[in-house]
Amino acid sequence: MTAAAWVGIDVAQATVDVHIAPAGTVLQQANDEAGIAAVVAALQPVAPQLIVLEATGTYHVPLAAALGAAGLPMAIVNPRQVRDFAKATGQLAKTDRLDAAVLALFAERVRPTARPLADAETRELQALLARRRQLVDMLATERTRLYAAPRRVRRSVQNLIAYLEREIGRTDDDERRLIEASPLWRATDDLLQSAPGVGPATSAMLIGWLPELPTLSRRAATKLVGLAPLNCDSGTMRGHRHIRGGRADVRRVLYMATLSALRCNPVIRAYYQRLRETGKPAKVALVAAMRKLLLILQVMLKTQQRWQQQTVVLPT
Repeated sequence: MTAAAWVGIDVAQATVDVHIAPAGTVLQQANDEAGIAAVVAALQPVAPQLIVLEATGTYHVPLAAALGAAGLPMAIVNPRQVRDFAKATGQLAKTDRLDAAVLALFAERVRPTARPLADAETRELQALLARRRQLVDMLATERTRLYAAPRRVRRSVQNLIAYLEREIGRTDDDERRLIEASPLWRATDDLLQSAPGVGPATSAMLIGWLPELPTLSRRAATKLVGLAPLNCDSGTMRGHRHIRGGRADVRRVLYMATLSALRCNPVIRAYYQRLRETGKPAKVALVAAMRKLLLILQVMLKTQQRWQQQTVVLPT
């Protein structure tokens, strides 16, 4: 009986390092079209139980797309989780080859759920959303610099601010055109924006980075976004619950949507005010309101029901 194979792949800008366990086979190829094809060809006869890659921003995407097209089971995992796993096993040294071996061991021991890579249109939308976030961060930095900028550099900062604002507008237009080109996305966008407080930015982020929202349980949805309160208990000590992890970009736009909803959404506003009246701190009440809004949007997507304050089935 052939032992199950577990594969870890460390992806760098220039190279791809592969480790196949338990055989201990190692392989390094260039991170280009020819190298990726060679990696896929080498892994297909092995028929691995699972291939694990770290999320790298963009470097892993071509390889992940090729592995998915070949029908190989694959999971893309959080690098911080893998680094903590490596430390727990006593592996403190770090090289590309060692990282690939750690990823193979992670695949065998942890066995994260294999998920297919998003389709090409979704990846394009995700790239636009990521670029918009980068532009917004740069714009915030330049606006901060403007306050203290000497007279001789003020014009340069102002010009860059104007350029970034134009680029953000162009990126927003590209996102809208991409969403409008898809009948499914267009219907989802219309549904989401029917909820007071939810605008184009929030809708696009949910479509691009949380497409599985209608298929999840309530608990899984809040945990995936990082809005599930996590225990901090030990013995008889009962610590404060905190939120952490999850998809930070989704959580950030949901935060802004909730602030808007506190002004224009009667359901979210009443829920927040009720929590404040019972003594909940403002931050705790706001996070709870974010969770409430997310779950309402989830129900709307599951039932394909537009926002109607009187009839929408609200989570408690």
